[in-house]
This record gives sequence, structure tokens and C-alpha cells, in this order.
Amino acid sequence: MAAKQKTIYCCTDCGFETANWAGKCPSCGAWNTLTELRLDAGTKRRGQASASVPERRPKRLSELDTEAEIRFSTGISELDRVLGGGAVEGSLVLVGGAPGIGKSTLLLQMCGLAGAAKKILYVTGEESERQLKLRSLRLGIENENLFILAETDINSILASMDRLEPDVVIVDSVQTVSDPEVNSTPGSISQVRECTMRLMRATKEKGPTVFIVGHITKDGSIAGPKILEHMVDCVLYFEGESSTSFRILRAAKNRFGSTNEIGVFEMDDQGLRCVENPSELLLSGRPENCPGTCVTCVMEGTRPILAEVQALVSPSGYNAARRSNGIDHNRAAMLLAVLEKRGGMPVGGCDSYINVIGGLFLDEPAADLATVLALASSFLDRPLGTDLAAIGEVGLSGEIRSVSVLNQRLSETARLGFRRCVIPAHVRGDLGHFDGLQLIPVKNVGQAIAAVLGKGK
Repeated sequence: MAAKQKTIYCCTDCGFETANWAGKCPSCGAWNTLTELRLDAGTKRRGQASASVPERRPKRLSELDTEAEIRFSTGISELDRVLGGGAVEGSLVLVGGAPGIGKSTLLLQMCGLAGAAKKILYVTGEESERQLKLRSLRLGIENENLFILAETDINSILASMDRLEPDVVIVDSVQTVSDPEVNSTPGSISQVRECTMRLMRATKEKGPTVFIVGHITKDGSIAGPKILEHMVDCVLYFEGESSTSFRILRAAKNRFGSTNEIGVFEMDDQGLRCVENPSELLLSGRPENCPGTCVTCVMEGTRPILAEVQALVSPSGYNAARRSNGIDHNRAAMLLAVLEKRGGMPVGGCDSYINVIGGLFLDEPAADLATVLALASSFLDRPLGTDLAAIGEVGLSGEIRSVSVLNQRLSETARLGFRRCVIPAHVRGDLGHFDGLQLIPVKNVGQAIAAVLGKGK
């Protein structure tokens, strides 16, 4: 009698595993995310392979090698910044993003810029070799050490890695790769997890740097993202609106560097172009003397970025709408309530819209003051002026609180030509001197509105 297949259920949102199916995940509370996962084939193969694995003996901590990890430049400055100064040899990197966002373009450009000394194997499971050649010609990619393999069988991919011994391997994408010994379709949780695990073992044993591409589904997951995130060394997310040319690369996990850095790119006919000065680009085309717009400075890792917050407040005769793009909806509702209660402006009966230009998402409290001033400017229909910026956190009692690294933010604000900046009256540390920048210290929302807009209606 055949042995009964072992089946578990895995949550595609948080990776929680359970023996019984349920409509709601017991761990994260998400509905209809538990997917069936059969473990018969994978468990059998791993058990057979364990006999040939040499025994590893524990070592003392003092005996371990303390040499720093070896990095190399990818040839793309923004990608190097997010990776922490370059790619680490022997690391496994997951690059996630929506289909068509530019993941393959970024990695193909890296193949042409990483240098002739690196032997690169590009494994494509979504395109044919001819399609990849045509795309490389359009991007101007020329590298004699770039090898192309159109394959979806993980065994053939690992065999090619053994024969070629590349320095860098790119697998595009992990959803198309499958293991014939796993009884499920390509892209399923069991296939993705098993193929990624085998790639991880090959990476650690043979030392190449492996980039794997993972598409984000409609619900925002990378084929069950938590299943892959704990396996890889670095998780990069490629973000951007399809209607804009800007792309932002973020690190959600990085064992060899910071997760606070971002890389900014612009998509054009020649592929992705690094944006060395995103503040200047994001502020280009600002309307002059237009109510409802204010600039703030947020920190993305060690990089200060100036972002424009726009607001539109219009009287409404029915239930008020509060819509926001680029800022958390709950925080936007809180700032509207503070503006009405502490700022004396009846915005509760108005339609309120908030937008951040350039596709940025501002999750830092330093953008609160600029958002409140943009809302007040739109409500009063009075412009703030194109030379004004605002930096500060707003509390529920209407007070303006200090933010971190204020000197660095003000230096970037002055460098881009702003002449006035509203800041908290109580700051931590000493403020430097910034030529041509007038600082306007305020204690609460009412003082801030009076200082830049005068009395209300």
C-alpha cells in the first residue's frame, strides 16, 4: 500500500505552517491565504542526499575567520548604495517587484556594467535566447563574459553552474523554475521554496553571487514572500507607478548592510538611469504661487530627499472624502483632525486630498508639518511661496516636535535654493549656520499657520 502523502498548509502572507486548513491564518489573521503544500517528494530527496553530506564539526568562535566580506561593484551606483557598497561574493539576493517594473532591465544592465573580469550566467525562464539578445541590443549591453541559458529545470541550471563556474548567476524568474521531483506546478509554494533552497546551497558551497527575480502578485506578495525572505541574504523591492518614469529600489532585508538606503532610477528609452540627485528631479516643474503645496525633507537612509506634498481641500455638501496618495491614510486623517481642533480650521466638512509628487511614500513624521501647511494653504486659498520648506512632527495637541539629523536636512534644503524653512522651536542639539536660509521656529500648528499664512478667514 502506497504511503500517504504528507500535506501541510502554508500562509502566503506570513509563511505560517499548520496541519489543518482554515479560512483565516492563525498567525497574521489574513483570510484565504492558506495554500496546500505537499512534502512527499522534497522530504524523500533530502533524506536520500543527507547520507552523502560530509559531517561538519563545531568550531570555536575564536577559530573562525574574521576577514571582512569581499564586495564588488555592480557598475550601477544606486544598486551598490542599496546593497551596502556593492554585491557580496557568495550571497543570495532576491529582487522583487511587479511584472514590467524593470527588474530584468536592471539586472541585464548590471551584466554589461559589472566588468569584463566577472563571468556571468543569465538564466531566463520567461524569454527565449533571441528575445534576450534583442533586449540586450536595445540596451547596448556588450560583454564577452555574459552567458545566456534559457532553461526552467533546476537540475540543468545547477549542472550549467558546475560546468561554467560563473562569478555571478541571475535567475529570471524563480516562479518559472521547477524541480521535476516535486509534484506541483511551477510557481507554487513548494516549487519556489525547494528551488530557492537548492540555489542557496549551491551559492554557499561554490561561492557565486546569485540574483533571483520574484514577481509580486496582485495582493503584493512574492509567491508567498516570507517563505523566501528567511532563505536569502538580501531582499530588494523595486517600486514605482506604471504611469511615471521613476523607480525606487529598497532593501527590506540585508545581512551585509543597512536596510534604510534607497536607490532612485528613471526609466527611459535606453533603460534605467541612475538619479544621483533625486531632490532636484522630484521638485522640477513645481507650480509657482499655487496654494496647497509645500516642500519637506525626509531621510532615506543617509540620504536627505526633498519631496513636494500637495493638498486640495474643497467644501462639500455631503460626507467628506479623505483620500491620500503617498502618505498613510490614518495619519492623514489624524493631521486633518489636528488642523481642525488645534488650528481652528473647519476642514471636517470638506473633501480633502493629499498627494506626494514622484511616487514617493512618506512614512516619516518629519513630513507632518509640511502636510498640515499644505492643507491650510489650500483651505485658505493662499500660496506659501516657492521658497518655503517645512520640517517637523505634529503631535495630537498641535505641538511641533523635533526630528532627527535636522542639520543635514537643513543643509540639503539650503543647497537647493530655499530661503525659508519652518522648524520646531525645540530642537535637539545645536543648529549650524546655513547661508541664505531663514529659519522660522514655531511651537505649535497655530504659530506655524500664522507665521507663513497670516490670520485665517
